[in-house]
Amino acid sequence: MLDGLRILVLEDEFLIAMDVEQLCRDYGAGEVVIARDLTEIEPQDVVAQFDAAIVDLMLGGASTRDFASALRESGVPFIFASGHSDADEIKASFPGVRLVAKPYSGDDLIEAVAAACGRSSGSV
Repeated sequence: MLDGLRILVLEDEFLIAMDVEQLCRDYGAGEVVIARDLTEIEPQDVVAQFDAAIVDLMLGGASTRDFASALRESGVPFIFASGHSDADEIKASFPGVRLVAKPYSGDDLIEAVAAACGRSSGSV
């Protein structure tokens, strides 16, 4: 489903990040890079280096909304995966961007990433 995709994972919880990385690889992602802090990656670098992103709404207490806005402006498909969120606020600020709430199932997460990239598992 994610065959060959280069995916950025913005997640500050180490074990969750490792699980997401493994999930993406299990579903065929070509490269998975984890950033645990916004200072580790510049939004403009994402365009050249990644096909999609999985974005936690908060990294180390800092909001990732500005980063997500930059992704949207640059056309990089992404989803939010977060445990602390206001779904209505996200829908209003980022229409069409899927929010997968923690704790989430791996299938839900992968399906959301695939859908954001215009790929479908056939069960959507």
